[in-house]
Amino acid sequence: MSEPPAPSPALAVRLLLHGRVQGVGFRYFTRRLARELGIAGRVRNRADGKVEVEAAGDPAALADFRERLREGPPGARVASIEEQELAAVPAWDGFEIDHW
Repeated sequence: MSEPPAPSPALAVRLLLHGRVQGVGFRYFTRRLARELGIAGRVRNRADGKVEVEAAGDPAALADFRERLREGPPGARVASIEEQELAAVPAWDGFEIDHW
């Protein structure tokens, strides 16, 4: 009898979303999507007009998350996403809208 595959190690990333991403419900959309996909982290609006997301989870779930963020909520237009892998996976509990 074979053992089930080991779960993928968690990955953590910082995403900067450019475009029409503020004033369209993007943070709430992001929180709902993250919770649906089992991703932990936080999202905030930045003073420069971008939305910043820090997220951690299964690499496959993060890939799905990223692609769905590219579509965004109605009224949003994501021009580009900058991505940076975080050196460590923070111990976030859930996914929240933040003002860090």
